[in-house]
Amino acid sequence: MTPEQVQRHLRRANDVARHAAGMGRHPFGALLVAPDGETVLAEQGNINTVNHAESTLARTAADNYPGEYLARCTLVTTFEPCAMCTGTLYWANIGRVVYGASEEALLALTGDHEENPTLSLPCREVLARGQKQIEVIGPVPELEAEMLAPHQGFWAAR
Repeated sequence: MTPEQVQRHLRRANDVARHAAGMGRHPFGALLVAPDGETVLAEQGNINTVNHAESTLARTAADNYPGEYLARCTLVTTFEPCAMCTGTLYWANIGRVVYGASEEALLALTGDHEENPTLSLPCREVLARGQKQIEVIGPVPELEAEMLAPHQGFWAAR
């Protein structure tokens, strides 16, 4: 995936996050991108504290595409996937993850908010324990402010 594709897809995932926030959900968004790096196969916003955008998207992808195909796909997400979401994309056999902002940046915004108790467990560390290689791209510093924007004031208002 080229840097231009990464940025374009992250911005689209952020649009999904804003849409989720508009529905009263947490402002996270994810896309599943085909092996061509262009085609968006699916998009998903956060549903609730347990059904995150990334894990919901990965489960749906696993139900609809063969593992060999998903191994060539990319899950693009606004924030670094948590341990639950990382495990789900691993088991779904998605071959690459791209994220815009880190878990640390999210923690700085949410603090100890009960609706987002972050885990200090980077996705790279979770994936390093697996038996297959999953490429990780992120964070993307030049887009971090854009990824953080839908969260500004969101957590304080809840």
